[in-house]
Amino acid sequence: MSETRVKPDPAKAEPQTSKSTAVANLALFYKNPQPLSAQLHGHWRLREGNVGFAADTAYIPVTLSEFALVVRDYPLLFAQSTAAPLALLGLERQNLFVSDGMWEDHAYIPAYVRRYPFSTIRLEDDKGFAMVVDTESERLVKDPACEDGVALFDLDEPSSFTRQVMDYCEAFHREALATQAFSEALKAQDILVDRRADLTLPDGKILGIDGFCIVDAERFSKLDDHVIVDWHRKGWLGLISFHLASLERFSNLMKRNSARRQTLSEPITNAKSKKG
Repeated sequence: MSETRVKPDPAKAEPQTSKSTAVANLALFYKNPQPLSAQLHGHWRLREGNVGFAADTAYIPVTLSEFALVVRDYPLLFAQSTAAPLALLGLERQNLFVSDGMWEDHAYIPAYVRRYPFSTIRLEDDKGFAMVVDTESERLVKDPACEDGVALFDLDEPSSFTRQVMDYCEAFHREALATQAFSEALKAQDILVDRRADLTLPDGKILGIDGFCIVDAERFSKLDDHVIVDWHRKGWLGLISFHLASLERFSNLMKRNSARRQTLSEPITNAKSKKG
């Protein structure tokens, strides 16, 4: 029997929140992120809709405000080294919710995906944020003669669309900071345990999912009273309940994975027209 392993790489999966974060450190999806400027990108436009860039990604970082939405569709796990929350989207280094460049209807699309190809970096000395764009994104239209998509600039000023994106990315950055505080608290209380999931498909193939942690229910139940009160006031207790409930979504991923593999293995037949 063959085995496929999916192991999240925290360095590529987590939102970058440090003030000194360099543009080059933006990882997941981003190939060549650069500061957005009217001088260099004044005539660029953006095609909306296609999420093919996320088709080969089995996990996506998420923020605290997304937990209630994420757990409807995906297992919610924590990265092994940093406890950053991750939505597991597939079992074989692929996103089981993306097909032909489209995310499945009615399934939640994480904010990390929706902000691409844009992001923000925090400027030194708390001087605000700077917008960056992945200049190699296939959604960007760089031909000044092409009017497909929405304009990034209106003359030398950011377009209304770009201003909205900037607000969105700044909000995401703030959410990432709050999420980082939650992750650090989980680690400080030592309630996370390493887990590996070995899933056997109907054809006998074993899928190994490792490199992640879950909250240990017994350790969680033994938290000191003052910690429980503090976490309750911060709204963190409910988030942990969402996480534990989401582990039931593993069975849904197995069904999706089997259906995807079956579809890919089906032979393509050419229908012949009848004459007469």
